[in-house]
Amino acid sequence: MKRILIVLALALSVQFADAQTTSPANAKKAVETAEAAAQNPKKAVKVATWTKLAETYVNAYDAPTGSIVAGATKQELQFMMGNEKPVSVEEVVLGGQPYTKEVYENKDLYFNANGQLAIIDVTKPVYPDALAKAIEAYKKAAEVDPKGSKTKDINAGLENVANKYLNEAFNKYQFGDYKAASEYFEKSADAMATAPLNKLDTTAVYNAGFTAWMVKDYPRAKSFFEKCLANNYYYEGGEVFAKLADVYTNLGEKDAARDILEKGFTTFPQSQSILIGLINWYMESGQDTDRLFVLINEAKKNEPDNASLYYVEGNIYKELGNNEEAVKAYYKCSEINPNYEFGYIGAGILYYNLAVELQEKAANEFDDKKYEVIVKEFETALKSAIEPFEKAYAVSKDNDIRVNVAEYLKNIYYRFSSDSQEYMDAYKKYNEVVKTGQAQ
Repeated sequence: MKRILIVLALALSVQFADAQTTSPANAKKAVETAEAAAQNPKKAVKVATWTKLAETYVNAYDAPTGSIVAGATKQELQFMMGNEKPVSVEEVVLGGQPYTKEVYENKDLYFNANGQLAIIDVTKPVYPDALAKAIEAYKKAAEVDPKGSKTKDINAGLENVANKYLNEAFNKYQFGDYKAASEYFEKSADAMATAPLNKLDTTAVYNAGFTAWMVKDYPRAKSFFEKCLANNYYYEGGEVFAKLADVYTNLGEKDAARDILEKGFTTFPQSQSILIGLINWYMESGQDTDRLFVLINEAKKNEPDNASLYYVEGNIYKELGNNEEAVKAYYKCSEINPNYEFGYIGAGILYYNLAVELQEKAANEFDDKKYEVIVKEFETALKSAIEPFEKAYAVSKDNDIRVNVAEYLKNIYYRFSSDSQEYMDAYKKYNEVVKTGQAQ
């Protein structure tokens, strides 16, 4: 969820930047006048006739919102909207966040907890399919402009329409209507791809696939994710490979899922989602998991000094339940690069999680002798996590990472703080780091 919202926020920074203040009635009349002009044979051969028609469609689309813009405060909107008052006001929750919803005759406005306008949802458009009709008008303008004298203006108009579709997609996403969001993302991508603009908006294509995947429309998601890969768009460390593999799996295309995961792993060996997908595929298919080590060894040959590849190898062993080999691989990272903290972190988390599992096992054991054995195993595992976490804390140069490591160490040392002053002092040290958010 978070990822797609970040993408959308970047894409939507220009929403309503060009909105013109036109009353709905005037906007509708302007469309009718422009349509009539386009029907005139003498005027229909002029570029200006069609660009004017396109602009009137866009203005009709904008008319219900007037001059209001997202990000405005309620006080600012009072100035922008004049005497326009809401019919009703209610508190709603969207995506887990509270909003104040103001209902007007032709639109709903949603304000966030800071009192800023976050979402504008037009409920009564002036003209149906105004943006789609605008695109058709721009296409016609390009047809009657063989010399391309107005290409720049036409392209600006098409890009403007694409951004408005993005805003619609974002609204539908916020409302939880992922099916509609996917359709609007596709419309935005199509607008950008329209001649003469001819741009591929891979972000919109990915989002169209992502939202289709969310509603389990796998055939639709497949087409968009495949388009992303065909155009070398992988999204955040190869996420497209993992998503497409999941789509193939759900469509019963098992071999295609394996092949795309292996291709993704070759390109992005550090991707956890691709790695987990590969491990799951080989374990569920019953095929030899040694293939995973063949892949990682091929990557090592290409980058023998890449410590992160040994971290990936450790993750593979961990997922396969071979903790001993996992720890060896994690520690191998430091041999390749003494300042690479993630190998130590991987070993520390492995031991820490093992301790948590043993603690839960002990809690459910009613035989006293067996309980005592498990508790000793728990304490051994928990103390084994200290060394790698301490080394990670020492070598890391990233404050946030060190604070996160300190959280683990604080918990561990607290468990043994009554055993010795040394443990108590260590607990106090890391507790202070966690409280202040600053590593010492």
